[in-house]
Amino acid sequence: QRYSDLAITTVLVIKRVFRLTLRAAQGFIDSIFSLMNVPLRCPDYSCVSRRAKSVNVSFKTSTRGEIAHLVIDSTGLKVFGEGEWKVKKHGQERRRIWRKLHLAVDSKTHEIICADLSLNNVTDSEAFPGLIRQTHRKIRSAAADGAYDTRLCHDELRRKKISALIPPRKGAGYWPGEYADRNRAVANQRMTGSNARWKWTTDYNRRSIAETAMYRVKQLFGGSLTLRDYDGQVAEAMALVRALNKMTKAGMPESVRIA
Repeated sequence: QRYSDLAITTVLVIKRVFRLTLRAAQGFIDSIFSLMNVPLRCPDYSCVSRRAKSVNVSFKTSTRGEIAHLVIDSTGLKVFGEGEWKVKKHGQERRRIWRKLHLAVDSKTHEIICADLSLNNVTDSEAFPGLIRQTHRKIRSAAADGAYDTRLCHDELRRKKISALIPPRKGAGYWPGEYADRNRAVANQRMTGSNARWKWTTDYNRRSIAETAMYRVKQLFGGSLTLRDYDGQVAEAMALVRALNKMTKAGMPESVRIA
């Protein structure tokens, strides 16, 4: 093959950062090479589209060591949708199709540690084990919302010896066996009537950092995927994550209270 995986990944990252089509990304990169007098050519857009189906886009960061708190969430990315004008003029013809982007974020560094793209019919709890297995770093605790309050998720956290910070659903019952983290949360819910006190004492609200990551994804890169093949969409999504980690590494804004 003429172009390396890194070359294909670079085109996909630039495509996401500047919200370009593949053809426009090719022209953009070629123009940069021309301005810099660099004797290189960007991979053809059709080549990038084809190679995206098999390329492994790495988004791992250079940060090492223990992760104190991992926060998990998911969001939807549209891959097929008629424009508003088309719907208004001719009516809606086909249902919209979505993919789900699952992210696990280090609450201290804001870096995305694990990421996965699934079909829309895959639940958050079903995607969780595969997501959390992407890293071999030691994790002290993992926080997620009530959608992850399943035995599948708790079993995976127990297997990796991670403390679970997942609020039980309203009226949840105790689970027999070694589910101490969850049973403590259930006991707290029964005593106080809600999960509010449990969230405060466990500092569960740091999970909002995962929602911040989702907001950054939508604001910086948009809420859609443009490649048509599912494998290509996975590469496009991982290129998006790679770009976000690069931006995070460059520096996050520092908030200072002024009043």
